[in-house]
Amino acid sequence: MAKRDQHYENAFQDYLRSRGIPYVSVNEHRQAIFAGRKIKSFDFLVYPGGSRHWIVDVKGRHFPYLDPTGSKRCWENWVVEEDLRGLQEWEAVFGDDFAGYFLFAYLLLEPEKRRPSGQPHVFGGHEYVFWAVRSEDYEQHCRKRSTRWGTVSVPTRLFRDIALPVEALLP
Repeated sequence: MAKRDQHYENAFQDYLRSRGIPYVSVNEHRQAIFAGRKIKSFDFLVYPGGSRHWIVDVKGRHFPYLDPTGSKRCWENWVVEEDLRGLQEWEAVFGDDFAGYFLFAYLLLEPEKRRPSGQPHVFGGHEYVFWAVRSEDYEQHCRKRSTRWGTVSVPTRLFRDIALPVEALLP
């Protein structure tokens, strides 16, 4: 697969820095080997305060997204099945003090009235909102999107029920 743009991760990192939230950025270019097997890397360990730390896999998406037919689609939330398995495996490795999250960094492309809720974060001259969903909630509601690409997604209505603006998760 092609290397994805890093501006989404950079925007989230800037968000964390601007709020003084401790984190560790992970080098994704090296796949970790734990207990003799490879596990898909995540992007950040976040220490937001409170009882649980976050294992974060950032997924960058446009809001809205123009599909190949030119139609606008909102709340794109597909992930590769390997990413889901990887987050679950890292949760088991780190233990009960950590929770796996998909962090959807939405690059806002529409006027304000059509945007998802959440305080926009400006980075690199663009506005982003960050929505998070627990990996276990995502797994419970996801459906196969593409067998060829090994992707799954959550139907939009369900996604909006299980995901939250990241600021709602902060103490």
